Amino acid sequence: MSRIGRMPVVIPDGVSIEIKGTHVKVKGTKGELSHTFPAVVEIKKEEEGVVVTPKSDEKFSRAMYGTTRAVIQNMVTGVTDGFEKFLEIHGVGYRAEMKGKNIVLNVGYSHPIEMEPPEGTTFEVLERNNLIRVAGIDKQVVGQISAVIRKTRPPEPYKGKGIRYRDEFVKRKAGKSGAAA
Repeated sequence: MSRIGRMPVVIPDGVSIEIKGTHVKVKGTKGELSHTFPAVVEIKKEEEGVVVTPKSDEKFSRAMYGTTRAVIQNMVTGVTDGFEKFLEIHGVGYRAEMKGKNIVLNVGYSHPIEMEPPEGTTFEVLERNNLIRVAGIDKQVVGQISAVIRKTRPPEPYKGKGIRYRDEFVKRKAGKSGAAA
């Protein structure tokens, strides 16, 4: 049995959870999220919170048991506190700026790259146009749009230029050695 799956999802004050079969809808102060899970798990609302149990002892059912509980926990956390990721821009002349609610990246291409935030997500440029904050209530969407932004110019190993996550370590390589004359 999954150690994570066994724990109930505690429902904080101000959050309402609606369960219809395998469809879960969570409402909180920051917004509303809903998700439909596979029918191999059973989701129940009890006194201590939301409890997830597998319907059978099959491998897929056991795998989805812990995953379902974790996704429901992320939904509750998202509508109460929200999620955020920070991206750093390294490189001479590389910068980001806001254009309305969109973000414009100048990262060494012949043209600027403009990105629109998905619904429920916001962008913010901080610290002299070198730090991007991506915030939202859906953990999956925040992570996905952060990965798309990073993919526009991933960090390269020789000079370290590019867009990276705030806590990401880029392993540096030595360049070519000059030929002895």
